[in-house]
Amino acid sequence: MRIHLLLIILIMSVALVACGGDNVEDEAVTLVTPPIVQPTDTPLPTDTPTPLPVVVETVDSAETPTPTLEPTLTPEPTPTETPIPVTLAQSVELEWIIGGYARPLYLTHAGDERLFIVEQQGVVYAVLDGQQLPGPFLDIRDRVNNNANERGLLSIAFHPDYPNNGRFFAYYTDASGAAVISEFAVSDDPNVALANSERQLLRVGQPYENHNGGHLLFGPDGYLYAGFGDGGSQGDPQNNGQNAESLLGSIIRIDIDNGEFYAIPADNPFVADDSARNEIWSIGWRNPWRISFDRATGDMYVADVGQNLIEEVSFEVADSSGGLNYGWNVMEGSSCYLSEACDRAGKVLPIIEYTHAAGGCSITGGYVYRGAQSPALWGNYLYVDYCFGDIFAAANVDGVWQTRMVLPTEMIISSFGEDAAGELYVMDHVNGDIYRIVNGN
Repeated sequence: MRIHLLLIILIMSVALVACGGDNVEDEAVTLVTPPIVQPTDTPLPTDTPTPLPVVVETVDSAETPTPTLEPTLTPEPTPTETPIPVTLAQSVELEWIIGGYARPLYLTHAGDERLFIVEQQGVVYAVLDGQQLPGPFLDIRDRVNNNANERGLLSIAFHPDYPNNGRFFAYYTDASGAAVISEFAVSDDPNVALANSERQLLRVGQPYENHNGGHLLFGPDGYLYAGFGDGGSQGDPQNNGQNAESLLGSIIRIDIDNGEFYAIPADNPFVADDSARNEIWSIGWRNPWRISFDRATGDMYVADVGQNLIEEVSFEVADSSGGLNYGWNVMEGSSCYLSEACDRAGKVLPIIEYTHAAGGCSITGGYVYRGAQSPALWGNYLYVDYCFGDIFAAANVDGVWQTRMVLPTEMIISSFGEDAAGELYVMDHVNGDIYRIVNGN
């Protein structure tokens, strides 16, 4: 079955993995020179200490539509005053929720009971209690370019005050292959967005068709974060990962509540550096495929897709001041890239890494479980490999990161998702099914 699965991946050419591409654009182009903190409207232009690495210890081991409904807000769970001890999960199971989607790529929530399922082609559907609500929530297929493995509508993010302002944001690739971050608004119908309300905030040219990053999410600080790949091809030929003057190969942090398009938070790490883009929060990324914040601690987890050898997960504490360098393309994981020796100074090493020896090819990051339905998963970070299909859990137990496989699958899992209550989901990219993750023990 493993061989059949890999053949399916190669034939369908839908893997979000490291691959070459045609040159489509030479450099990043943004729509705005943003102000810092207290912004003034600006016209459109044309264009640290390093934490010690933690040793990773490996442990063996068809829908029925429902009438339009007003959503009910679901408050996010808060951690108990006495922290729940974290133990490495033994196993998980999958509970089928709904299916029939075309290459589902992401799942998120708007602070209520609905699930929002993102199709790579540019359509978003709302689901409530296991039933898809009538019609798409958003359809922007007319402007989304998904003609390559890693292009398309890659994620959406709802404003923290969405119930009051109806604002949400999308990250997609356009006709030229450029990465676009846009703002949209909901209509008078809470289950239908206004596709014609789009306001582009940022556009970043992609020199190749792969490594588009694509995750938008709000941090605990209320700012919008976005991950950009290094621009593509192989080996980062433009050296974007180590170039703070380029948004490619970085994670950015912007204030979307100020400025003509957005503003720069005053505590962004490069606000006083004329040789770096002020939007940047961290650099040294190859293709960050899924970023998450632990809703109990505020810590950040980033899964970064490797080149030919190593997949990795990096960790950043909640009180970080940013400005960290995660290594690419000097390093791939904790190893020097294409050389036996390299300058490791100032590079942050991953907390989890694995090689392609077992058949993996492209890591997909998940979330730290903080829901209420599966207590054995509490505090575990889940991740998967797109080619391998097995779901892994990782946990920091007594200061040591441990990881084990908790569910073998034959699925091609494109992404994890999280609902308002902290329950986690996975998406079968090929068969179009959505599953909830539940206790297996």
